[in-house]
Amino acid sequence: MAQKFIISEDGILKFGNVRLHRDLFIWGEDTCYGGGFWKIDHSRNAIILYGESYDFGGPDFTRIKQIKWTVVGGKPCSLLYAPHYPNLDTLEPVFANP
Repeated sequence: MAQKFIISEDGILKFGNVRLHRDLFIWGEDTCYGGGFWKIDHSRNAIILYGESYDFGGPDFTRIKQIKWTVVGGKPCSLLYAPHYPNLDTLEPVFANP
């Protein structure tokens, strides 16, 4: 099991502790706008998103319309993308597009 995320075809950013990114799909879903891995960074009070899904590719953050916070504590916090993980010198903020 690993901490993984996807951006569903409905634009929902979903977090989970799963074996496969596909395990984050709901019944009937068969595609997404990419995914990757996540970890909580307590020093920044943020969630760091990094990497990409082997099956679905890198995340397209412009597609996010909603964020499901339940798996990560239920409380919204900053989302940061680390394009050169594990190097955390360059972090990009991630936003939902209402």
